[in-house]
Amino acid sequence: MTVPLLSRRLVLAGLLAGTAEIAWANPPATSLRPMRKPGGTRGPVRRANAYEALIEAAQLGGKVGFVVADAKTGKVLEAHNPLLPMPPASVAKAITSLYALERLGGGHRFTTSVVATGPVVGNTVKGDIVLVGTGDPSLTTDGLADLASGLRKAGIAAVTGKLRVYDGALPGIRTIDPGQPDHVGYSPGISGMNLNYNRVHFEWTRAGGGYSVAMDARTERYSPPVRSASMEVVNRDVPVYTYKLQGGVDRWTVSRKALGKGGSRWLPVRNPGAYAGEVFQSLVRSNGVKVGLGDPARRIPKGKVLAQVQSEDLRSLLRDMMKWSTNLTAEVVGMTASAKGGKRPRNLKDSAGEMARWLSSRSGARKARFVDHSGLGDSSHISTREMVAALTGLAPKLGLRPLLKPIPMRDVKGRVIKGHPLRIHAKTGTLNFVSALAGYVTAPDGTDLAFAIFTADESRRKRLSKAERERPPGGSAWNKRAKNLQMRLIERWTTLYSG
Repeated sequence: MTVPLLSRRLVLAGLLAGTAEIAWANPPATSLRPMRKPGGTRGPVRRANAYEALIEAAQLGGKVGFVVADAKTGKVLEAHNPLLPMPPASVAKAITSLYALERLGGGHRFTTSVVATGPVVGNTVKGDIVLVGTGDPSLTTDGLADLASGLRKAGIAAVTGKLRVYDGALPGIRTIDPGQPDHVGYSPGISGMNLNYNRVHFEWTRAGGGYSVAMDARTERYSPPVRSASMEVVNRDVPVYTYKLQGGVDRWTVSRKALGKGGSRWLPVRNPGAYAGEVFQSLVRSNGVKVGLGDPARRIPKGKVLAQVQSEDLRSLLRDMMKWSTNLTAEVVGMTASAKGGKRPRNLKDSAGEMARWLSSRSGARKARFVDHSGLGDSSHISTREMVAALTGLAPKLGLRPLLKPIPMRDVKGRVIKGHPLRIHAKTGTLNFVSALAGYVTAPDGTDLAFAIFTADESRRKRLSKAERERPPGGSAWNKRAKNLQMRLIERWTTLYSG
């Protein structure tokens, strides 16, 4: 049985609402057309000065690197700081996709099962039932509900033991990047059992002189309340949120002054196995089977499979990951690919290091270093030359291009240019004072280019306090200028190198 596509995408849309790309601004200070040679002969003269003028006009500070190449031959056409290692941000997900496609295959599916550890006598399991995960990054509450219904269809009405969870297929990780603010939903915990992208829904409403708060695991069809995460409203100005793990529970507090009349947001889950177990218990009970929660299972259980759900195939998961830039998906498929290589990774950094070694062996990328698979950690670095080598060498063999999302061309004020003839398919990447774009652009005459553009002011980024990292002063304006530079460089290249 497959988890409903609509449900999964609805959850993604809800979780990631408000993360659309920021508009671009600031026009270039120079023409995008090739300059004329003396004597009137038309040709691309002083091209280096032309792109340097675009970089200067962007006023980004820090460093800029780019490479553009013929997408079919890999021949480099123009470059600036091509060997400089820079943080790729979410562009790293393109490398992770290549890694997963080669190691796992595009048809790979993640399976979540319910296993009986004892015999089934009549309608009773004489033993425990174990929720067994393989890391499915797309599993939702609706998927768990299908599993619970599967128990009923299998004729199970009673369990003499406990409900346990096996989440040991992947290492347990509390947060993708410890440097991120505690409350941001894009840096959740990870394990071999993941649910709702490991985020819990927090909702508040005014109630008399105070607030009524709720924590639940909602999706399209269900919204079971949870106890593995709690919220307390407190009187203070800042910080807006505080977090601590206490007694196995994610305990949050929130500033009363920040709540207004009412609202909701998704918060990260730090103990995914417990979260999934609690929600599954609730759904099993709603199907008439009363069973208590037991300790986590330490080993893969042996026994009869009572019910099972599968994810979509890997290509579909990666396509969604590219569209929504889901960090959890990147980390899960990356660590699963590392484990497929023969050794279960100890942590994210261990797995990311294995990916870097793989990339070096497959494309000669000697400078690439990764600390995760999503690009969220800013200690990951790769050069634009290495990125384009992967796009022109590995990507055509592994079928990456159809997974990339279309990027609309925008004018210098950041407005989408409807009907623009350039076709861009690429992966974006954004961190505070880091912006990256890598992929392909096809001109109207069929000229096909592969490119990577990395911009970063790492010293400015490092000066930010942890509290400033969600909305850093000057960050939005810097990002607009960086993205405008990307558009202007692409315009320049298609002008110079097409027909």
